[in-house]
Amino acid sequence: MNVVYLFSGQGAQKVGMGQDLAAAYPVAAELFSQANSALGWDLSKVMFEGPEDELTRTSRCQPALYLHGLACLAVLKEKVPHLTPVAAAGLSLGEFTAHAAAGSLDFASGLELVAKRGSYMEDACNSSAGSMAAMIGGDESAVTELATETDVDVANFNAPGQIVLSGSEEGIDKAVAGAKEKGIRMAKKLKVAGAYHSRLMQPAQDKLAAELAQTDFATPAIPVICNFRAEAVSSQEDIRETLANQVTGSVRWTASMQKLIAEGNTTFIELGPGKVLAGLMSRTDKAAKVISIEDVASLEAAIETLTS
Repeated sequence: MNVVYLFSGQGAQKVGMGQDLAAAYPVAAELFSQANSALGWDLSKVMFEGPEDELTRTSRCQPALYLHGLACLAVLKEKVPHLTPVAAAGLSLGEFTAHAAAGSLDFASGLELVAKRGSYMEDACNSSAGSMAAMIGGDESAVTELATETDVDVANFNAPGQIVLSGSEEGIDKAVAGAKEKGIRMAKKLKVAGAYHSRLMQPAQDKLAAELAQTDFATPAIPVICNFRAEAVSSQEDIRETLANQVTGSVRWTASMQKLIAEGNTTFIELGPGKVLAGLMSRTDKAAKVISIEDVASLEAAIETLTS
């Protein structure tokens, strides 16, 4: 069966993630052990026990989601060996997980990059007063116009009618206040640590770009759709450039999913907590089938679906 792997982004994390997988499947437990050793601190303890405010920290949740997605995938591949992945994509941070799944980089190298990315972004959040807001039920051109007028950036094109703006606290407040005039049904400030995917993340992008320049990437075994261009990238230069530019650039998730659907893909497997990507897909194309895997129960249900 041909499937596309989708990997979760920041915000999907939740305390307890991966704990039952590590307890039930040795292949998952081994990845958790490798991650703890590679990082030099107990990531699995933060994932399994929290507290929530510690797991929510950018420097913690990014490696947590990377590890969780690849642990889910490792068990899936063991249990359903006949699956044929034809592409991969990940929302923001999840793009790194997608590259690891596609073989562009190994597990340990990807984990190290993601941990540094999370730390750099956390530092950028702490040194700038930024915020984000979701614009629901608005026309894309109207939201983009609003961003320009209020001097903020478009962080995420998540799904039709769901776009996120990011920037200074003052700019985001103005955008929320002016949304109704632009015909946007609802504007809601998000509880986030800073202005992700905006110009305020430039210091993090610069540091990450330097790390990426020192990282060797292999040609992915399957196409990886990048957020920045909403197209497949395969050369080492393109992978480095798009992963760096993504830090301040817009996440073009809607266009990425529409591209995959236009190519004839109908079955997607979401690997990560909370069914966030399944929810976005239902707004993008109701005919697409998304199988979400986050724990033992959902994994067993997925196995049954994929093998029946």
